Amino acid sequence: MVHITEEMVRRRAEHNDCEIFSLEEVSLHQQDIERIEHLDRWCRDLKILYLQNNLVSRMENLSRLKKLEYLNLALNNIEVIENLEGCESLQKLDLTVNFIGCLSSAESLRHNVHLRELFLVGNPCTEFQGYRQFLVSSLPQLKSLDGTEISRSERIRSSQGLKEVKRRVLEQEKEFLRRRAEEKEEVQRKAAGEEKGNKERRGEVEENEESQENEENEEVEENSKQRVSEEEQQEQQEQEEQEFWNTPCSFTPESRLETHRHLEKKRRAKEKGAEQQPKASRTLITADGRVMNVNEPKLDFSLTEDEQNNTVVLDLAVYRHMDTSLVDVDVQTTYVRVSVKGKMFQVVLPAEVRPDSSTAQRSQTSGHLVLTMPRAEGEIKVSKVVPRPAGVRPSRGSSSSQHSLRNPSSPEWLDVDPSGRTTLDLGSIVPGPRTRRGPVEASGAAPPAAPAHCCFSEGFVDDPEVPPLM
Repeated sequence: MVHITEEMVRRRAEHNDCEIFSLEEVSLHQQDIERIEHLDRWCRDLKILYLQNNLVSRMENLSRLKKLEYLNLALNNIEVIENLEGCESLQKLDLTVNFIGCLSSAESLRHNVHLRELFLVGNPCTEFQGYRQFLVSSLPQLKSLDGTEISRSERIRSSQGLKEVKRRVLEQEKEFLRRRAEEKEEVQRKAAGEEKGNKERRGEVEENEESQENEENEEVEENSKQRVSEEEQQEQQEQEEQEFWNTPCSFTPESRLETHRHLEKKRRAKEKGAEQQPKASRTLITADGRVMNVNEPKLDFSLTEDEQNNTVVLDLAVYRHMDTSLVDVDVQTTYVRVSVKGKMFQVVLPAEVRPDSSTAQRSQTSGHLVLTMPRAEGEIKVSKVVPRPAGVRPSRGSSSSQHSLRNPSSPEWLDVDPSGRTTLDLGSIVPGPRTRRGPVEASGAAPPAAPAHCCFSEGFVDDPEVPPLM
């Protein structure tokens, strides 16, 4: 049985900064709640309350909600309309698909003078002869019933012959209550028979266990018997499952509760089996370094190349209303990995990109995750080290040679330079005059020799203090 707790209400009050004392709207649908409680003390300012698709059987603990305007109790197990006299501001009441057969209980809504809309579609009382005429005449404040507007002429017609209509409605209601009493007795007899059968089965199991303890068999025979018993148990469970769903039954609150408990039992058994057998981890990168394409969250995506901007764009269709904190992005040079609520999405990129310049954005309209990744300028290649001949010393400026001397067992390195050069030409950093000897030229070879002959004019004097002509 699921109870309404303070933590549950606070989780659904995020729009109100998790404050429940001033909460005006709360949605507690599809929580398997069987009883309404605590809301009249915690949330006195409630105006809208959603409790549809639960297992609520009684309308209780609502009379203190003086500001409540809309109450949704569709798809529950309610049989009587009651305890709403204190909801002074109630304007709309939705009781679609319940088990209300006591139509006269709707007269209690006469005290809710602001009630304008009432929905009773899918209840047994809607099949009564004179159902709509009875409600229209009993609740003069109504403007709409089951989504159909009540006209003035319909209200006048419903007031005619009202005594006869009420008499027929009460007779049908009495017949319905008699059938409901028989159904409840049948359910009690069935439950008693099932309990007796369960006790007999438990006794047989205990006897079989005692007999098995007394018997001395070989280990192989015990294992084979155990396998046979497991197969028989599985077959019996499948047979019971088919019998449960194929057996016809009437649509009652008891049958709805039984179906819910059956599904809950099946879900717990499945979770228990999943805990006993841990799920194998997904392989993202193989042992030989090959990156795999993985789409665990099963999201739509598109991977395109923008030639104009020289980028690779990944558009991942992340759920629109999912919080961004549940998404984790990891961009690598050759692949992208995205974690969506713990489930991995990984795709290999068609070209090498720069992770440090990549951007990730969420679309405000569709919620999609868009990754923009610029391409790398030089393709990262793997180059093999050429063995150096014996007796040749490495140059002083070659860092790769030093690395190979330090670690001779290293077979390769990453070459990022697209030109393919492995050494740095220090002489081309600062261009100098050819007639002067800079520090780079001075540290190199000997100065060039004087020319053998020169053609100078007569009277030329070679003065070393005069600077040369450029």
